[in-house]
Amino acid sequence: MKVLVIGGAGYIGSHAVRLLNRSGHDATVLDSLVLGHAEAVPAASLTVGDLSSVDFLTELLVRDSIEAVMHFAAFASVPESVIEPAKYYENNLIGTIHLLEAMRRTGVSRLVFSSTCATYGIPESVPITEETAQRPINPYGFTKLACERAMADYSRAYGLGFVALRYFNASGAAEDGSIGEDHDPETHLIPIALQAALGKRDHIAIYGNDYPTPDGTCIRDYIHVDDLAEAHRLTLERIEPGAGRYYNVGTGRGFSVREVIESARRVTGRPIPAVEKPRRPGDPPALVAAADLLRRNTGWAPRYTEIDAIVASAWRWHSKHPEGYA
Repeated sequence: MKVLVIGGAGYIGSHAVRLLNRSGHDATVLDSLVLGHAEAVPAASLTVGDLSSVDFLTELLVRDSIEAVMHFAAFASVPESVIEPAKYYENNLIGTIHLLEAMRRTGVSRLVFSSTCATYGIPESVPITEETAQRPINPYGFTKLACERAMADYSRAYGLGFVALRYFNASGAAEDGSIGEDHDPETHLIPIALQAALGKRDHIAIYGNDYPTPDGTCIRDYIHVDDLAEAHRLTLERIEPGAGRYYNVGTGRGFSVREVIESARRVTGRPIPAVEKPRRPGDPPALVAAADLLRRNTGWAPRYTEIDAIVASAWRWHSKHPEGYA
């Protein structure tokens, strides 16, 4: 298929683009490069732009004879979304509505959407299934849930076939260390720990030590970025016209902030000073996926389930590229 990958020069999108091309699909990338990196994707495939214009998106879909879309483009920092909600509603929600309208105009009816476990808020129990009540507690989660609802409405009214992948904590890097995670500022735990190992930070902060978890720190399900990319490919190839599917993407195992930092110390063999600080607003105590539905319906299974293997792949990228794509 000819696939438009929106946000394809970003962290997860660039890994999906590589997998699509290696699997026989033809990936075209649309990215604003506000957070993405041109170096992460083939130059010939990249169009620089955003989701602010329905007309522009319509022209792009027609120009490149697009048959399906993968939509990764979003602001995704929970703390920032609490401070700047307008930025998140404008980019994440309104931009997605523009995309849906362009797809409706052009008859492109296949969409894989990057959703998030943040739509669940603070779950009553873990692991989290797709039937868990969605009660987001921050603007980031609200915008993603609103996008899911919009896609469902477009599916019923206009025949859109879509998959919403609610993934947990994306992590790791390509096995060969050639592409990986590069955010400015960085907000994700594993790369921050590795920056401390490289001496680019004095320490790593632990936000909250009094959560109702075994060691008092937040627990998250870390899913390797290549496993995420494979979930996108498999679900893309199984989209049904006029139907919507929702899948959790995670390993089913949770690791605490302290456990991740200890893993980074083991993998790098370097000291990583940690400083305890107060909780941040909007952080649930524990988020762990039940991804059985995705496994049953697509045959997907994560290759990376141990935290040390995930951290080691990220370390290969960061140690080779301490300044990121720069």
